[in-house]
Amino acid sequence: MIRVLRIPAQIVRYQPACKYTSHARRSVLRQDQSKIPVHEYPIAKSTDTRVYVWGLAATGALGVQTSLKKQAKAHTDVVQHPSRLNFAENRDILDVAAGYGFSVFAAKCRNGKSLWGTGINTDSQIGYHKLGGQHRKPFELLIYPAPIDFAAVEGNEKVVEIVKVAAGRAHHLALGKEGVVYAFGNNAYGQCGRDIVKDEDYLNAPVINRIKDLGGRQDDPVVEVDCGQDHSFFLTESGRLYSCGWSDDGQTGQGTFGLVSTPSSVEGDLKGEKICKVTGTSDTVLALNDKGEVFGWGNTEYGQLATDSDDNPQINFPLHLDFLKECGKITDIAAGGSFCLALNENGDVFAWGYGILGFGPEVGHQPRPTQIPATLFGRNDFNPNVRVRAISAGLTHCGAINDQDDLYMWGHNRYGCLGFGHKQDQFFPLKVAVSARVLKISCGVDHTLALCKAFV
Repeated sequence: MIRVLRIPAQIVRYQPACKYTSHARRSVLRQDQSKIPVHEYPIAKSTDTRVYVWGLAATGALGVQTSLKKQAKAHTDVVQHPSRLNFAENRDILDVAAGYGFSVFAAKCRNGKSLWGTGINTDSQIGYHKLGGQHRKPFELLIYPAPIDFAAVEGNEKVVEIVKVAAGRAHHLALGKEGVVYAFGNNAYGQCGRDIVKDEDYLNAPVINRIKDLGGRQDDPVVEVDCGQDHSFFLTESGRLYSCGWSDDGQTGQGTFGLVSTPSSVEGDLKGEKICKVTGTSDTVLALNDKGEVFGWGNTEYGQLATDSDDNPQINFPLHLDFLKECGKITDIAAGGSFCLALNENGDVFAWGYGILGFGPEVGHQPRPTQIPATLFGRNDFNPNVRVRAISAGLTHCGAINDQDDLYMWGHNRYGCLGFGHKQDQFFPLKVAVSARVLKISCGVDHTLALCKAFV
């Protein structure tokens, strides 16, 4: 919560009353002073959270407008600079996730409202929103964050506070405090972890699936969730990984191609490993274990998983990626549409695959993991100890946060999603002007969210 300091504005031209001033004039002066406006200045605390948004605003995913009239008067569909989201000013935001034209937010629970969403809602991916009246249609688009109702949860059990969120193409996952997962939106491929219903009407008859006790174990709750385009992952406290959804390129890691509608254990080379993180925005997936080793599966047409995989462009079970050993112990991973990133314990970032990788306009393909120069992330003679601490990737753009809480981005700049004030692609990592300490970013397909802390 942000404290507010109220300070009366100064009157620029003020003529004090004197003994020669008439009674009528003194009365006017008193009336003028009563109309002095009051300016409100927020007093930042170290615990204050802020959310900055930028990129395509036409879908409502940025949540920057509070009314259709204001949106019409804005005459802009794009926010090219990081913009502070008003919705987050009086709430403690715990997590953010950017989907395809929509955004979801986990906030500290108030009156049962701990999950919010804004943007495209054609498949009820941000819940069921409708005005009163029998004949009124549900909203297919929201322009400002609204609380998501859990009334459609199967079993009508008490909903716990949401602490983490993840978003895909037309579905999203919300993780509760007790390890319970709620799945919203399109389930055409089983990505919500329930049986597929042919010709299901997701907009008018939304179903919220409650997922718990994966593998039949109540003592192993889910601690992380992740969404690809049309598939989902669930990571438990013991390090076991489960998946469901579309797997035409093997992205669920189940050893088969096709649909997986029930969350099932992902094994292969992961068997016996304690997994700490899984990531994959498209059809290539990376997983990281507690030893700093990386595993991968899914699409490898551009050498994302191996350099000699031309004869086998899709891998449907996890493989240990031996070629990453040369990068040292890995602490973070990110997988985009046609490229991958890895961060080692020294704070160095490595990229490989195809696309804008951060090596300049002349390098569009990198067959093996190659380090992006550390100077591009703020390390120099004046700051020799600066290290990158987190990385993130969307389909075609990337971000990295260093230990000074500064954000650097690069890649395709669709609708200004890099936050540089223009729409030109960025071929090297460049610092983004965010007026706060960046904790986490989430890269959508054409917009970006940043969860931040205030400077104090």
